[in-house]
Amino acid sequence: MTMRSRGGATAWVLAVAVVAASAFFLASEAAGAASAAPHNYEEALRKSLLYFEAQRSGRLPHGQRVSWRDHSGLTDGLEQGVDLVGGYYDAGDHVKFGLPMAFTVTMLSWSLLEYGGDVAAAGELAHALESIKWGTDYFIKAHTQPDELWAEVGDGDTDHYCWQRPEDMTTSRQAYKVDREHPGSDVAGETAAALAAASMAFRETNPHYAHLLLHHAQQLFEFADKYRGKYDSSIAEVKSYYASVSGFHDELLWAALWLHRATGRAAYLDYVVDNAHEFGGTGWAITEFSWDVKYAGVQLLATRLLLNGEHSERHRATLELYRAKADHYMCANMGKNAADEDNVERSPGGMLYVRQWNNMQYVTSAAFLLSVYSGYLSGSTSEGAAVATCAAGPVAAEEMFAHARTQVEYVLGSNPRGISYLVGYGAKFPARVHHRAASIVPYKDRKEFIGCAQGFDDWFGRRSANPNVVVGAIVGGPDRRDRFRDDRQNYMQTEACTYNTAPMVGMFAMLNRVTREQSSLPTTSPRRESS
Repeated sequence: MTMRSRGGATAWVLAVAVVAASAFFLASEAAGAASAAPHNYEEALRKSLLYFEAQRSGRLPHGQRVSWRDHSGLTDGLEQGVDLVGGYYDAGDHVKFGLPMAFTVTMLSWSLLEYGGDVAAAGELAHALESIKWGTDYFIKAHTQPDELWAEVGDGDTDHYCWQRPEDMTTSRQAYKVDREHPGSDVAGETAAALAAASMAFRETNPHYAHLLLHHAQQLFEFADKYRGKYDSSIAEVKSYYASVSGFHDELLWAALWLHRATGRAAYLDYVVDNAHEFGGTGWAITEFSWDVKYAGVQLLATRLLLNGEHSERHRATLELYRAKADHYMCANMGKNAADEDNVERSPGGMLYVRQWNNMQYVTSAAFLLSVYSGYLSGSTSEGAAVATCAAGPVAAEEMFAHARTQVEYVLGSNPRGISYLVGYGAKFPARVHHRAASIVPYKDRKEFIGCAQGFDDWFGRRSANPNVVVGAIVGGPDRRDRFRDDRQNYMQTEACTYNTAPMVGMFAMLNRVTREQSSLPTTSPRRESS
């Protein structure tokens, strides 16, 4: 069972030691060559969106497609006198953590802003918007006052002592908030970013809702900026699970850039430029992008403004500094920085490797950023702007996109073991995902109560496959040598998280189009936001 942070520690934190090699299957070409067959990206897209339905908390809608789930967490917030029913469970347990949930929604929304036309062409736009709205509806509930945000429901320590279906939960549903006296600029900033990005995703189909989201986003940003502090200093219970190691400055810049994109107001861009140095936006040269560390995303969004000419002359020099750091991240993930320590390690099978615990989150986020940047480069009309500057030489959009695509293909089974790490896709995928609800008989089939310890006794230790398939989940994935052990107790590799799958929604949709067109460039699909 998971007892510590899900691998989101930043580049300044040492990775935990590698698990003994004897516990893993050795990866080699002989063990299973990567499939040469083309991938079905439309199928991958459909299945990725199903995963978010499996992670729903609250009263499930009539259109719920994941039938082995049922209503859960229906009294969340009751003890505190607020309605906190809804939202997402982040992984294989039942705590609702606000920071990774908000990052998940930001990435789902960003997927639609870049590749929404492709999602719509595949017939999945309604489901994608539903996945975003399930999160944003919850954030609206959780934002009970302009300077108050409920950031967690449930306690990780007590939750992990039990192995139960969410429908049977007996663990604490204590809710925790940030406010003026107990600030949380990181969680409030990320929630502001999520709501701002989502407002653009809904602008065409539901303008009233989009306006409501933007209103909450602006209030949350003001709260985050005015009352500064780390949320894990205000909510001690989150420290062992989703500690904000990178601090809150990256989320403040991130939120401001999303609000600038949503509103066009120059004040938000002024904020990003004026605080660039103090907040580390133009200082940190980062090699990862995650629910904790947003700098690479900040640097890419700032680069977009530079390439599109969406800035005044006074902003240019600072935006150029942001772009240099964005290039560093992209070059790191292509192995093109000068020093080895400035590049991301690759497994023998070609997978980007950042750290042992839930490494796939870094693979999917890197693939997304590489693809998005390649689209920005190929769409730029600025002279000399169509390449990234790396120590190994300039990198054109085509090459950058090729690197992104190889990571997606690895996830889907083009790897030494021939395993798809997208559950439910392909002939071979993880069958023992570390997931409480999936590992126990469905509630609809067996409604009698399954107790806290009973789940461990009767279900957790079973060697058989889970009775329910968490379709669309992307598990933590293999180690630095492409080794993977499909074992429910191996939570570092077999637990899936919502933020692993979220960046892939847009990627699968775009690659579906690219594959059909026999094209090699991921030109950004028709935007769903207003100019």
